[in-house]
Amino acid sequence: MSGVRAVGVVTRGTTNPNRLRRMDRWIAATHAWQLRGAADPLAVDLGYGAAPWTAVELLDRLRRVRPDAEVAGIEIDPARVAAAQPYARPGLTFRHGGFEVPLPGGRRPVLIRAANVLRQYDEAEVAAVWDRLRARLAPGGLLVEGTCDEIGRRHVWVALGPEGPRTVTFATRLASLDRPSDLAERLPKALIHRNVPGEPVHAFLTAFDRAWATAAPLSSLGARQRWARAVRELRDAGWPVVDGPARWRQGEVTVAWGAVAPG
Repeated sequence: MSGVRAVGVVTRGTTNPNRLRRMDRWIAATHAWQLRGAADPLAVDLGYGAAPWTAVELLDRLRRVRPDAEVAGIEIDPARVAAAQPYARPGLTFRHGGFEVPLPGGRRPVLIRAANVLRQYDEAEVAAVWDRLRARLAPGGLLVEGTCDEIGRRHVWVALGPEGPRTVTFATRLASLDRPSDLAERLPKALIHRNVPGEPVHAFLTAFDRAWATAAPLSSLGARQRWARAVRELRDAGWPVVDGPARWRQGEVTVAWGAVAPG
């Protein structure tokens, strides 16, 4: 292992198979063009936790888009890196490191996925971590940072390019949803303390709950139809929804970062 000190602190390491499936599927569906066009189709699973399931699954999902995709799982806890080595195979490696994203040969990934790694940090630290990770991306690369529950039913993530944050995606298992604001507990660190009156993300979730209530008559047709109608209500009210019905049917909605960024 490298003698360079890893940047960051050890997380709880909680992980479960398929915990990040919603994020993975969104990446593969909406950013396939970036992966297909990459000169070096390398992705990083940053802070994969006590078990390597998320890195293994990320490789499998990305290879449906780009058969020669590679994934490097990076963990700040050396014991977790050692425990993951039996799962390594061609195209899947595990390395010790942190926010410095150590990769051999100066490689720069087209994707860094950082899920559930910033929850224990202060909000004031987030921007610097984002900057550090974005600086490691290949030209045109993507950073996806967010939070989900233990079994992946509710998930909110921010997508960032080299220039900064672009969008926020709210994703849920619709059968488990009472109202859209239930997702507030999974807001990423940059937003979770901003869900208070006067902040844009609070206004968004309030408007989403209102649209969800308006769409209640569609409940008999299923939660997907109700969710899609609520998202249309948001879009028609002027919220900058950037995706369409194909993603809404998955229990997702993506809005421009500027609409919910801290005031």
